[in-house]
Amino acid sequence: MHGKADRLKGAKAPKNQQPIDSSLQHRLPPGQSLTEKFPILHEGEVPVYDLATWNLRVFGEVEEERTFTYDELKNMKQSRVVSDIHCVTRWSKFDAPWDGVLFTDLLKELKVKPEAKSVMIHADPDYDTNVPLVDLMRNDILLAFDFDSKPLTLKHGWPLRLVVPHLYFWKSAKWIRGIEFMKEDREGFWERNGFHNTADPFLEQRFSGEDIPIPEDEWTRKEFD
Repeated sequence: MHGKADRLKGAKAPKNQQPIDSSLQHRLPPGQSLTEKFPILHEGEVPVYDLATWNLRVFGEVEEERTFTYDELKNMKQSRVVSDIHCVTRWSKFDAPWDGVLFTDLLKELKVKPEAKSVMIHADPDYDTNVPLVDLMRNDILLAFDFDSKPLTLKHGWPLRLVVPHLYFWKSAKWIRGIEFMKEDREGFWERNGFHNTADPFLEQRFSGEDIPIPEDEWTRKEFD
C-alpha cells in the first residue's frame, strides 16, 4: 500500500486509448486516457454502514462542532454537478453526473472561523486527504449521494463521497465521515506516501519530487462499473 507511488512511476503507458474528438482534447489533461467506464480503485476493505447510526462530523476551526445524520444532509438543498474525472492512475471520464449537497451550501450551516485555511477530509477505512479551503469554495464541489441518477454503489463511496473535479480523483474521497477545518495545511494519507500535495491534473502533479511523471496503465486491469 505505502509503495503505490513508486509502483505507479514504474508502470507502462496504456496501449489502447479511446479516440477523442479534437474539440474535446482541451478537456483531457496530459498523460491521461479517456474511458467511458468507471474504474474502481481503493485501498482496504469496502465499509458497510447502517444509515441509522451513520453520521458526518464537522470539527476543528469552527465556532461549534456539528454532527449531521444522513437524513439531515438529504434534507438540505440538493444540486447536480456534471464534471470530468481525472484519476492519478491515468484514466479520465468526461461528463460524470453527480447529485448531492454543494460544499458551499454546507458551509452556510456552519460557523467556520476566519483562521481556517485548509480542510482535512476524513474517510473510512482510516483515510484522509487535504484540500485548501479556497479550492472547496468553487461552485462544482459536491458532497455526493448519487451518480448518474442512482445511489452511489458501495465500491464508489456509498453513502457519501466528496467530488473535487479540478484535482486528481484521490482528493475526491469515498466514504467520508469527517470534515476538519484547519489553520495550517497537513498532509493526508496519499500525500504522506509519495503523492503530490496539490494534485492539479493539468500540471501533472501526480507525485512529490517528480519533474517528469511516468505513464501508468494499472487502471486498465481493475474492476469497472
